Amino acid sequence: MKSTLLLVLMAFLGVAANAQTGCIAEWKKVFAERGAYSVADDMHRNVYISFIEENESYCVLGKARVENGKIVAVFLQYEDETYELMDMKLVNKEGRLAGIENGISEEIINEEGKHFYVIFVDKLKPKKKEYKTVGGPPVD
Repeated sequence: MKSTLLLVLMAFLGVAANAQTGCIAEWKKVFAERGAYSVADDMHRNVYISFIEENESYCVLGKARVENGKIVAVFLQYEDETYELMDMKLVNKEGRLAGIENGISEEIINEEGKHFYVIFVDKLKPKKKEYKTVGGPPVD
């Protein structure tokens, strides 16, 4: 009984430790609700790079090159509209190139140990149309 309780407690703490807040959490929620168009092999110039630090995240503008459905290069954009290549090895948790699912990359880890996601904001599907509602008759 004690070992079962201990396992449940450890599982809960593990989930809580991996909970992320900030821009990545917001984007993941929106993509989960609306879905995404597929991300083609190309240079994508309007992506958000969401860096994770101690389960908090912040997003910066950038661009990313996709080849064979994998992220092969990431560029960060500066205030003066120039870009800088993140010129280092970029891998997922398994040590391979990161794939893309539902408009957001797998978690990427660079050689400096920074963790981040690439969010393909242009691939977010639009909101579904909603019927325009009307009220009842006027009350005298």
